[in-house]
Amino acid sequence: MALKDFVPHINIKDIAEDLGIPGITAIVLLPVLIPVAGKAAKPIAKATIKGGVVLYEKGKGVIANVGETFEDIVAESLAELAEEKNQTTAIAEGNN
Repeated sequence: MALKDFVPHINIKDIAEDLGIPGITAIVLLPVLIPVAGKAAKPIAKATIKGGVVLYEKGKGVIANVGETFEDIVAESLAELAEEKNQTTAIAEGNN
């Protein structure tokens, strides 16, 4: 068996008719357009990454502030509970 028995017959005319002018134009221009698109996409990608880093850093600051506020509220609550306990103890001792 020959190789041509395994490979279907390729007719360039059929390929050209199937692709049409837009397809052939794309095939011819892709080697030129891909590097140009890559160069144009690089600044966009860098700007996107920079924006993500800035948002991440701001998010860390916001989370730290929220955590600090929560810790303050917990500390105030514990102090109020301790004060209430002391007052209750003082009242109980005063009644005895």
